[in-house]
Amino acid sequence: MKIIRLLSACLALTACASQHPAAQTSTVAAPPAVKLYAIDCGHVQSSDVGSMADDGSMKGIAREAINPCYLIRHPKGDLLWDTGFSEAIADMPGGMSPEGAPMRIHVPKKLTAQLGELGLAPADIDFLSFSHMHFDHAGNANLFASATWIVDADELAAAFSETAHRRGEVPHYSALEHVKPVVIEGDSAYDVFGDGTVTIHQAHGHTPGHTVLLLKTAKSGAVLLTGDLWPLRESRERHLVPVYNSNREQTLESMRRVEALAKESGARVIRQHVPEDFAALPAFPAPLE
Repeated sequence: MKIIRLLSACLALTACASQHPAAQTSTVAAPPAVKLYAIDCGHVQSSDVGSMADDGSMKGIAREAINPCYLIRHPKGDLLWDTGFSEAIADMPGGMSPEGAPMRIHVPKKLTAQLGELGLAPADIDFLSFSHMHFDHAGNANLFASATWIVDADELAAAFSETAHRRGEVPHYSALEHVKPVVIEGDSAYDVFGDGTVTIHQAHGHTPGHTVLLLKTAKSGAVLLTGDLWPLRESRERHLVPVYNSNREQTLESMRRVEALAKESGARVIRQHVPEDFAALPAFPAPLE
């Protein structure tokens, strides 16, 4: 009887062991393979960045800035975030100096040529979005009008307003005027791919509908692309507000909200035009994964 009881116990343990792996099998899906490509879409040499701070603290200071574009590759499609200066500047010997501005702009290599290194043409881009519609961020927008444009409602209204037309701001993104965009309304973040890996968040103030983008990579963690919320390396620490921002109080509130978002997500913060932040990302065509 003792032997029978021992055999029964062994059989029971064997049965449990055979069921154990199945019971422990995870049903949680692996995170999508999101990749971030940082693309050089221009450089600026400025002899005076005083307009970047309405407290006068940056007056007379010279600075060199980077102007990136970002490609986010996701299993559900490719998103281009900001398109940089017009690539036509690449054909201008010595670059370009905007009238009345203390700066010179250089575009060392065209955006389309760099996308071509990944086997992509403008028509291959599935989604298009901008931190805002200033010419240094939407300069190549017309090349990507076939993509699904994702835009904040307030930025959309401002982009094609009478004021924008009068100031001559529209030509560099005019091809988007009659497309049907995906419009972000309300205060909630917009989930681009529906899985929480790439989300667009309101950060109004620099322009009426300025936004930032948070993406979560499997290996490198979260990254926060902050547009012109903090255009200088001093801007974040000193809460500097450019003189030309659409709303100063909105800007300061957006800084508080984005700082909270960065802390909550544990994200690496990328200040758009700060060369060392751009240089810390993998050199194109290598991605951050």
